[in-house]
Amino acid sequence: MPTTTEHEKWMRRCIQLARNGLTGAPPNPMVGAVLVHEGRILGEGYHIRCGQAHAEVNAIRSVRPADRALLAQSTLYVSLEPCSHYGRTPPCAALIVRTGIPRVVIGCVDPFARVHGQGIRMLREAGTDVTVGVLEEECLALNRRFITFQTLQRPYITLKWARSCDGFLDRWRTSPDEPPARLSTPRTLMRVHRLRAEHQAIVVGHRTLQLDRPALTVRHWAGPAPLRVVLGRVAEGEMPPGFTAYADIDTLLVALRRQGVQSLLVEGGGQTLQSFIDRGLWDEAWEEIAAARLGSGVPAPRMPFGADMDVTSCWGVPVAHWTNAAED
Repeated sequence: MPTTTEHEKWMRRCIQLARNGLTGAPPNPMVGAVLVHEGRILGEGYHIRCGQAHAEVNAIRSVRPADRALLAQSTLYVSLEPCSHYGRTPPCAALIVRTGIPRVVIGCVDPFARVHGQGIRMLREAGTDVTVGVLEEECLALNRRFITFQTLQRPYITLKWARSCDGFLDRWRTSPDEPPARLSTPRTLMRVHRLRAEHQAIVVGHRTLQLDRPALTVRHWAGPAPLRVVLGRVAEGEMPPGFTAYADIDTLLVALRRQGVQSLLVEGGGQTLQSFIDRGLWDEAWEEIAAARLGSGVPAPRMPFGADMDVTSCWGVPVAHWTNAAED
């Protein structure tokens, strides 16, 4: 029988595969699956795109005809509990049972109400040997956006900003004719657009919209453009095409919930970022610390005392990263 170390080895491969669905799988969760027989991979797959085959289906389909007979002696590793209901695709738990796979190792339980333990129950009632909780924390972290949406009934919220080394987001400006301070480098700008591609919606405050006229699209990275949102009241004729405005945070979050939007990137400005921070409505925050010194201007947001923080580097530029432990 496989050891705990072997279980973790193959579950790490599931997580690695699942990440390939980062921009295609939402609003479905990212899932990876690996079929193993006596230490050899028979097949593997991941959930590529919402509405298409799930990871377990792709793993089973990838098995060569010469190896099909070994499925009855194999172990299926999957990072998230197999589904048990008919949605856009048939239930994966039923497929596993029909295929005759005797053992299934699962990373974490699916919090979605129509699954949530029912896939595990279906497998066990059919006589399948099921192990649950291998690398559970890593598997939960992988789908933190999906899980937050299911458990907290709101999108996963990421805050992002760049500040000068002396703590300012921008110079004081009163007109869109005054150019903003350029704090991001061409390389760190790629990271910003990667964040945009990884989130389903993006929001700025109405003041930022007026002064910066941001496009909020994905141009320096591959991936889909997020839903573009403005927080606050925008005068008639000032709303750019493709944007939607909401009067306040509560109205915004209710609307995103109803639309099934599971992740929100908050890009600014300073008051908008601070309003999310003050209400504890954030899950992680990224602060790019530029070498430029502004002397005065719009102050950077103030993070709560005691929030978990570490500092990394993006092409030589320090980046502070906070996680909201209170939401864990």
